[in-house]
Amino acid sequence: MTASFIRISANDAKTLIAQGNSQIIDIRDAMSFQAGHMKNAIRIDNEGVPHFLAQADQQAPLIVCCYHGNSSQNAAHYFSGEGFKEVYSLDGGYEEWKVLHPEDCES
Repeated sequence: MTASFIRISANDAKTLIAQGNSQIIDIRDAMSFQAGHMKNAIRIDNEGVPHFLAQADQQAPLIVCCYHGNSSQNAAHYFSGEGFKEVYSLDGGYEEWKVLHPEDCES
């Protein structure tokens, strides 16, 4: 099976999140994450991937967020290849999310 993911807009991601049980990971650096991130997102770096893989629900939707939606595509492809069934790369990344959905941001 080929690893695959879906690029998702901020508005469609908001709808998906509202349906419940979505997992949100943010692959930006720690300082950027601390300055602001999507509500309920967890920050993942290379060192944290094994722990995340061990505890994550591979059946639940996984939304991958980065700065602008570029790096998240590679990460989404990776997680799809690791067995996640429904993987999304957030188009526009956190930069677009915070403009469109500031009420759904935390710092």
